[in-house]
Amino acid sequence: MLTQEVQDLVNKGVMLPLMEEFYTIQGEGYHTGTAAYFIRVGGCDVGCHWCDVKESWNAELHPPTHIENIVLHAKQYSDTVVVTGGEPLTWDMSPLTSELKSKGIRIHIETSGAYELSGQWDWITLSPKKTKLPTQSVYDAAHELKCIVFNKHDLIFAEEQAARVNPNAILFLQPEWSRREEMTPIIVEYVMNNPKWRISLQTHKYLNIP
Repeated sequence: MLTQEVQDLVNKGVMLPLMEEFYTIQGEGYHTGTAAYFIRVGGCDVGCHWCDVKESWNAELHPPTHIENIVLHAKQYSDTVVVTGGEPLTWDMSPLTSELKSKGIRIHIETSGAYELSGQWDWITLSPKKTKLPTQSVYDAAHELKCIVFNKHDLIFAEEQAARVNPNAILFLQPEWSRREEMTPIIVEYVMNNPKWRISLQTHKYLNIP
């Protein structure tokens, strides 16, 4: 049980429920293959059935950590940080991103967009979910739209999302990992017929890295 003082700091974004932090290679989307320091924040109520980090959902399982400590660790490894979750926009991201910016760090976020955008971002990856659709603020600001394809119907959802995101967003289709053998050929054919889309793969899983 958090003290009221700690809870207030979490509510303000000065402390965040930190699940894990690690230095690795970005495996998905536009920046695939580039080194980055990942900050995984706990807490998510979007509830994707195929989520591969369900242990991130309950924020109470992850210790509130002061953002100054998070930034101290990050700057030792990389000049690029990826904030992910969970759903990081559950929390006010303004304090964390201000602190990272003050250290000259480039900041990316991976979000479902289910909550209003907060914080300063150099790159916003929007991965929308049917269970809780993105807010307009994230549609408007996203640099890339990454739609996960679990079945053919998800291609319809992807097109619906592409119509709502800003016109400068780069469009990606990514096979859900457990269905990759079945869905990848379908995505390949779809992209060849609809070349506004690109293919994203979870290359970190092929490389067996975090």
